[in-house]
Amino acid sequence: MASFSQFGSDLYTGKRSYDIVGRRKTWYLIAVVCIVVSLAVPWLRGGYQLGIEFTGGSEFTVSDVKTTDQNIATETVERVVPDVIPRVSQLGTHGIRVQTGQLTNAQTDEIASELADAYQVPDEKVAATFIGATWGADVLAQAIRGLVIFLALAAVFMALYFRTWKMSLAAMTALIHDLLITAGVYGIVGLEVTPAAVIGFLTILGYSLYDTVVVFDKVRENTSIESIRTFKQSVNLAVNQTLVRSINTSIVALLPVAAILFIGSYVLGAGTLRDISLALFIGIIVGTYSTIFLASPMYAHLREKEPKIVASDAKKTQSAAKRPVEAGADV
Repeated sequence: MASFSQFGSDLYTGKRSYDIVGRRKTWYLIAVVCIVVSLAVPWLRGGYQLGIEFTGGSEFTVSDVKTTDQNIATETVERVVPDVIPRVSQLGTHGIRVQTGQLTNAQTDEIASELADAYQVPDEKVAATFIGATWGADVLAQAIRGLVIFLALAAVFMALYFRTWKMSLAAMTALIHDLLITAGVYGIVGLEVTPAAVIGFLTILGYSLYDTVVVFDKVRENTSIESIRTFKQSVNLAVNQTLVRSINTSIVALLPVAAILFIGSYVLGAGTLRDISLALFIGIIVGTYSTIFLASPMYAHLREKEPKIVASDAKKTQSAAKRPVEAGADV
């Protein structure tokens, strides 16, 4: 059985090849289905669950509890403010976090006191914070603005670096695909979208862009030299040549992220580490897929009808058809 390095060598030389570009309709269909599901399911569930950093509200943190029974916190809050639906989560092994909508000062003080009594801890072990709705709306607006600016700058960079807007368009389509599916997973699972998650979204966009640039560099190299391959074949060769590298890079990146995700979720409890690492974990997988199966096939699709490429491909196809005949004549 050939080693993995030999497998990579065969892909690079073209001895072994997978027709990734030629099956672009299959990849397009998969991408469309994933995007539709990512948009439809959260919408059917009532939209994304935004953290109080975006919507405003009150948060209570109870430390050094003897029991992490979340029902105690839920019943306590509902007893004080019956019309409020609290969101309760565990923090580490000895902590409870309770998030609610906006409360008055009196309600905040009463809930903090009741939580201390319910969990049998001193009053100082219960920390209460409040985030105003206006401040939360400003944070949400800034996050959206930062995302739009990132995408705009990335599009300009790609167009200038590769000297063609078609590579930029293909790369931006892949980035938006990554963002929608990653955010969709949050909406499908029902996880809160927090500022930490937004940071994770921006980080995976940077990773996906880096991976796409590496593949597109090889595409540009293959398509800029004279060869017997058609334009589509040259692009497909570039994808195969960078396939092993993309997979290896993704695996190496996923291992520490998975460790952080485990620690953030099961050791320290729900929090910033989990939000960032989950976005990174999903985004790295989706970003690797989009670079290989979406960005490169789309770039070939955008350029294959250009008159210059059509004429060149026709000439190469005719030459390839004549070569066996000429070889037979020599015999």
